Amino acid sequence: MADNKRRGGDADDDDRLNDDVVSDAADDATDAEEPVAGGGTATRERSRTRTEGDRVGLFGRIARFVREVVAELRKVIWPTRKELLTYTGVVIAFVAVMLTIVALLDYAFAKGVLWVFGNPS
Repeated sequence: MADNKRRGGDADDDDRLNDDVVSDAADDATDAEEPVAGGGTATRERSRTRTEGDRVGLFGRIARFVREVVAELRKVIWPTRKELLTYTGVVIAFVAVMLTIVALLDYAFAKGVLWVFGNPS
């Protein structure tokens, strides 16, 4: 009775829950047939296995690196000019505040050390 009140009081909710369980089981069965991806790279060269005679040279590895860098840079969401100026202003303001805090603490500790140990001059 308490379950029916919590779920909205419909008996149909139980049927929907059972349908979800059956569909999840069906999805699990199809997932087992699908191959599992070997990583998150954008290239397909990682999926094939290499034999001893199929080694890639230095320039081949550099070329693959450059291709992967270009592929990753295409995925980047670049900020607009307005966003860039806003982010730059926020960073400069934050650095200025932190610089002020550190400078005040440095001045306070320097005065404190001179007060504790005395001023030699």
